Amino acid sequence: MKKVIYIVVIAAIIGVGALMLNKNKAKNDAETAVVAQQNSSVSVRTAVAKQGVPDLAYTANGNFEAAQQLDFPAENNGRVVNVLVDEGDQVRKGQVLATIKGDQLNVQLQSAKAAYENAQSDAKRYENAFKTGGVTQQQVDQSKVSLSNAKAQYDAARINIGDASIKSSINGIVNARNIEPGSVVSPGTVLFELVDVSSLKLKVNVPESQVATLKVGTSVKVTASVYPDKEFTGKITFIAPKGDTSLNFPVEITIANNPNNELKAGMYGSVVFGTSSKQPEVLTVPRVAFVGGVGNNQIFVVKDGAVTLTKVVAGRIFGETVEVLKGLNAGDVVVTSGQINLAEGSKVEVIK
Repeated sequence: MKKVIYIVVIAAIIGVGALMLNKNKAKNDAETAVVAQQNSSVSVRTAVAKQGVPDLAYTANGNFEAAQQLDFPAENNGRVVNVLVDEGDQVRKGQVLATIKGDQLNVQLQSAKAAYENAQSDAKRYENAFKTGGVTQQQVDQSKVSLSNAKAQYDAARINIGDASIKSSINGIVNARNIEPGSVVSPGTVLFELVDVSSLKLKVNVPESQVATLKVGTSVKVTASVYPDKEFTGKITFIAPKGDTSLNFPVEITIANNPNNELKAGMYGSVVFGTSSKQPEVLTVPRVAFVGGVGNNQIFVVKDGAVTLTKVVAGRIFGETVEVLKGLNAGDVVVTSGQINLAEGSKVEVIK
């Protein structure tokens, strides 16, 4: 009898537990439904399509390079006698920078000169003797060949003597001096590095969308990072006819330095291309509004708390904004963040 009572009690307890579990489940399901209903909207960020004048200015960066830079080599073997300039000195074309000991070169010059004068005398004697029949025409011709060779050797010796005085071939500044008096040099030894910074070049890369607006000879504004308050005027002197794999085109700007040569080769510089003046108004949206990139020409437009996937026609790209030629109107609200969670007709909650 007691066993039966125990079974009944246990069954009652199990039944009460099951009832409580069912009630709790029903309550949880109801609460979940309420939360789901409250969270059915997708959180997004938006922007407004705007009508206005586009800013076509584009900034490109690069490093200044000297208009002329020369590693000045020795032409002959020899020992350096004098070094007449130091690093930082301003030099002019034709100025003597150093001299190389020329004793051996002088001996070679005197020998070549004597040989040349002797060849002249021989050629004259052969011509006179030919008139009287004393020599043949072949001997006269041979004397002329010997004279020509002797003159070439004499000219070469004079050139070598001239090369003993190392002269600058450009106007510029001595950026590096690699020799001292007593140094022994050979042909090809770099003696000096000369740099001309009276004008400089700034080489930058310009994207395909901007390069079509550039022309050789156009004046542009140039700045240097170390002189943020100063502006320099440059001129476009080269536009590459071929772009790289990223559709960037090398462009070269030449800048006349100021009288103090404040711009230095190697400095970081920026150039501004284009202007926003005299441009018609266009409709633009942020670049991030395009679903899957600008090339897909699709944008989610928000209206009455829901979105519509709208087909548009994109135009020019102005940095972080894009021109829209068709499909939107000024004032339309477009989604700029959260598109991955959206589908046609999704309800949205705009995050401020």
